[in-house]
Amino acid sequence: MKVIQSLSPGTGIVTSTVKSSWSSMRHPRAAAVALAAVAALIAGCGSDSADESNPLTEDKADGDTVVVGSNNFAESILLADIYGEALKAKGIKVEYKPNIGSRETTYGLLKNGSITVLPEYNGSLLAYLDPKAEQASIEAVSAAVKSKLDSKLTLLDPSPAEDKDSVSVNAETAKKYNLTASSTLEDIKDVAPEMVIGGSPEFQTRQQGLLGLKDVYGLEFKSFKALDAGGPLTTAALKKNTVQAADIFTTDPNITKEKFVVLQDPKNLFGFANVTPLVYKSGLSQEGVAALNAVSAKLDTKTLLELDSQVQLENKDPLDVAKTWLKTAGLS
Repeated sequence: MKVIQSLSPGTGIVTSTVKSSWSSMRHPRAAAVALAAVAALIAGCGSDSADESNPLTEDKADGDTVVVGSNNFAESILLADIYGEALKAKGIKVEYKPNIGSRETTYGLLKNGSITVLPEYNGSLLAYLDPKAEQASIEAVSAAVKSKLDSKLTLLDPSPAEDKDSVSVNAETAKKYNLTASSTLEDIKDVAPEMVIGGSPEFQTRQQGLLGLKDVYGLEFKSFKALDAGGPLTTAALKKNTVQAADIFTTDPNITKEKFVVLQDPKNLFGFANVTPLVYKSGLSQEGVAALNAVSAKLDTKTLLELDSQVQLENKDPLDVAKTWLKTAGLS
């Protein structure tokens, strides 16, 4: 996998993170979340209908099976479980392909029908499809995404739940440069050349990444360290001060736990990021569409943070967390 090859060797972070996470988790889907940071292809996780094959296969599911995929980070796996179990509650046959990789991989698999449903983030997807697109409102973003999507795909209803990329610094760096929760990306322009920034390999080449940070805010960092998509590698590197700044998702419970400081984005580089199902149109029935839209209607940011905390801090199996929330929300 590309993400594995891009990880910096010799840090010792990969080995310690995987071992500690694996030993603390009894469930295979929880292990998939732990290994998402290094893009290990964990198949056959979670439900008894999970696919045992390589999640990068381009084979389409047989019959009326809906294939629910996820990107290679913990929240995406959790959201995929929520979508999949909501569909199962309507009697729809589901196959899981968790932890596949980044958007650069999963978008292609959606276009050829290898995946039917994928948790997405409307503004982030728009930035991928059109890096220069303006993001004025949730409605405008969703409409713009639909206009840019491959004709075989569609975006369903966005949820109120939002999880954006952010540039966050660790407590040591915040203290050194007098950065607080009200500090902005503009405030680090003069000191950015002294900082190493970390993130997924794709963050280095995305407009909602280093390119945009330079174009919009004039930020040029000392260097970039390829880690994972806001996962345990990034958290560990930021905590240990291997990197001083990193791409951290705003619903990451480690922000509070580790006292990271999220820098404000007044120029809206990171746009909107409402959790939204992305769907291969011919692979999902209207009943399935209604089931996923019902999930979106119930899922808000506070709830998503609570669910993320259960998975990432309490080491609960994301499939169990998904099932419990769906039952509580009246969706199963």
